[in-house]
Amino acid sequence: MAHEDGESTLTVLVAICANFGIAVAKAIAGALSGSAAMLSESAHSLADTANEVLLLVAVKRSNRPADERHPFGYGRERYFWSLLAAVGIFVGGGVFAVYQGVSKLIEGKGEGGHYALTYSVLAIAFVLEGVSWSQAVRQLRADARNTDRKFSDELWATSDPAATTVFLEDTGALIGLCLAAGGVGLSQATGDHFWDPVASVLIGVLLAGIAYLLGRENRSLIIGEAADPRLRESIVALIRDYPEVTSIDELLTMVTGRAQVLVAARVDLEDDLPASRVEAMARRMEAEIQREHPWVHYFFLDVTADGAGSPRGR
Repeated sequence: MAHEDGESTLTVLVAICANFGIAVAKAIAGALSGSAAMLSESAHSLADTANEVLLLVAVKRSNRPADERHPFGYGRERYFWSLLAAVGIFVGGGVFAVYQGVSKLIEGKGEGGHYALTYSVLAIAFVLEGVSWSQAVRQLRADARNTDRKFSDELWATSDPAATTVFLEDTGALIGLCLAAGGVGLSQATGDHFWDPVASVLIGVLLAGIAYLLGRENRSLIIGEAADPRLRESIVALIRDYPEVTSIDELLTMVTGRAQVLVAARVDLEDDLPASRVEAMARRMEAEIQREHPWVHYFFLDVTADGAGSPRGR
């Protein structure tokens, strides 16, 4: 668990360093050239930097131990801060980029020169964003191997939104850099400033789409998302192996944090089982499930018996 959080922290720190340097370089190039796309990209990188600071806060605060007020721990706080990061992408990147592009279209202004500087900054930014993107991909691939999932499944099914957020931010940034370069290049080639602000609007729409996807995923995790269906199937199979169990009435799962799952099962037992045997079975069952699936941090068992008037236990 500590290693996994260390990997998340490294991914976020790499992204923070890359995006801050990129934001400054883009701002200088945008101010000198008057390019709406470059100014939008600068705001995009600055927003990404602020968002990744939120992700760093999320990783640290979600690791606090459980207490009386929060008996299941603070794992889901990670999703709250990640949701704020998604809002930041929408407002700080998407809305600003669309506004910048529309205002330049209305004014009839756009890229005004300094093409060599603009292209140089875009190239350097692409390399730095690529470094950050590669680190996010490396973490997601490692997590996919650990959970035996495809990369695409891990991207949306992971209980750690930090790597997913950085991956999507950096993917959007790389696409945005291509759009900015295309807008500047078309403005230079045609002499028509129309293309530069159009690129800015497209960057804004792209960022809004990424923010929506991230917001939807984190909303689901905050509300309480079920665990991987494969986990449920495995636990059902384990419970059915106990001879005392006649049926499984209900099995509920919920993600409570990164690699943390709560499981609650309601089962019917054989008639006339003594309380001591029921208690021993419940303890064996919990130990076996947590041994097979260490990410099951909480396991609750509600037992009944087939016979009328039989006791219920937990």
